[in-house]
Amino acid sequence: MALSRTGARRRATPPTLVVLVRHGTTATTGKELPGRASGLHLSDAGQQQAKAAAARIAALQDDKRKVTAVYASPLERTRETAAPIADGLDVEVKIEQGLLEVDMGEWTGLTLAAARKKPEWRTIQRYPSSFRFPGGESFLEMQARMVATLEKLRADHPGEVVVAVSHADPIRVAVAHALGTHLDLFQRIVVSPCSLTAVALGDDGPTVLTVNSTDDSRALIPQ
Repeated sequence: MALSRTGARRRATPPTLVVLVRHGTTATTGKELPGRASGLHLSDAGQQQAKAAAARIAALQDDKRKVTAVYASPLERTRETAAPIADGLDVEVKIEQGLLEVDMGEWTGLTLAAARKKPEWRTIQRYPSSFRFPGGESFLEMQARMVATLEKLRADHPGEVVVAVSHADPIRVAVAHALGTHLDLFQRIVVSPCSLTAVALGDDGPTVLTVNSTDDSRALIPQ
């Protein structure tokens, strides 16, 4: 604990616990790169996943600690995932632009099969820190945006518990940063639909408490 100029110990700010939730399954999950395209909604399976995640998050609360806020990226699939979570906590969903999916530019809507045939695909898998989507965002920019967003949540909710519903790659790059892992290795981190990833943000930096926590044992099998 740091000392002030008078020699007194400065009281540390309690860490803010951010529970990152990937949105539920949609019709394009595992098939396309939807990016920031609008009009994409949760599938029936995705809606059930969101309800299950809501029940798990509600159970995190006790007499000493409550979830005080639920944030979501502005896309439909994240807002629909956040809705049952917020309902179970009796709070409103707050829209946070910083939680958006990476801007895929000209690749938006491309099928995964077509993307894998592009010469840039190897770069995305091996050296994503050097890649920018044509007409879109780079992975470095996405990571900087996510880190700044988490710091904003920490500043706005010191010592509180908040939920942030986002997308797979933004959550993965945020985890990589928190772990001190190079961005080029973020593809090794698995974040399944409606999984919970918890990061405590304190004065001494982030602490990763869990990654890809889910009740579905199929999440243990890489997709």
